[in-house]
Amino acid sequence: MSGWDWAEFTAAAGTRVHAAVLGPSGAPDVVCVHGLGCSHRSFLPLARCLAPEFHVVALDLPGFGRTPGPRKPLDVRGLSAALASWLRATGRQGAPLVANSAGCQVIVDLAAHEPGLLGPVVLNGPTMDRRARSAARQLGRLIRNSPLEPPALVAVLARDYLDCGPRRLLATFRYLLDDPIERKLRHVRTPAVVVRGSRDPVAPRAWAQEVAAELPRGRYAEVPGAGHTLHFSAPAQLADIVRSLARHE
Repeated sequence: MSGWDWAEFTAAAGTRVHAAVLGPSGAPDVVCVHGLGCSHRSFLPLARCLAPEFHVVALDLPGFGRTPGPRKPLDVRGLSAALASWLRATGRQGAPLVANSAGCQVIVDLAAHEPGLLGPVVLNGPTMDRRARSAARQLGRLIRNSPLEPPALVAVLARDYLDCGPRRLLATFRYLLDDPIERKLRHVRTPAVVVRGSRDPVAPRAWAQEVAAELPRGRYAEVPGAGHTLHFSAPAQLADIVRSLARHE
């Protein structure tokens, strides 16, 4: 595995869940949860920033990356149940969780249904903005975000989208559009940071600040000049936020 220390495979959620691991085995865990159609691969820049002091584990949810999924794509509840199964199987309950984009919806759903598994949470660019809950508006925002991301991200995402396939990608997108994340935010009772790039069109400032305000122990942070995928485009800045949260500063 290029750039990672090793690959971890765990029997959980009715499949063999893959996770990429980087960092000292005795260090505290940080768990990374990917967005729509993505995998562990885009988290490597963030993992490199955190690895000197954390054991970074980026899992692939069922149907994405190197984790086989069921024939019928999972909805948000199914994905969060899979995450819960994996957290229990690996003994990582209570570890800090770092999510990007749709991964934020998975973590918030986890909080609503399995609150005892939740650790401190970083929600980077949370979707779906309740003011733009349509396929056309979300696609337009993603297109506007593309020039803000490093060109290297295109190759990473192309491989990830090929792995999951168009059918699973589109079905999952529809499930995400139908998921009212704003109704579940009150269940995230652990310390939480909502962070966005200041130029992120997918998670506008008003929406991200609303998300942070609805979290019982939430706060808002912004990375100047960045777009939607901070774990890839601004990993050092995001790593500083993760460290601060993990230390409860």
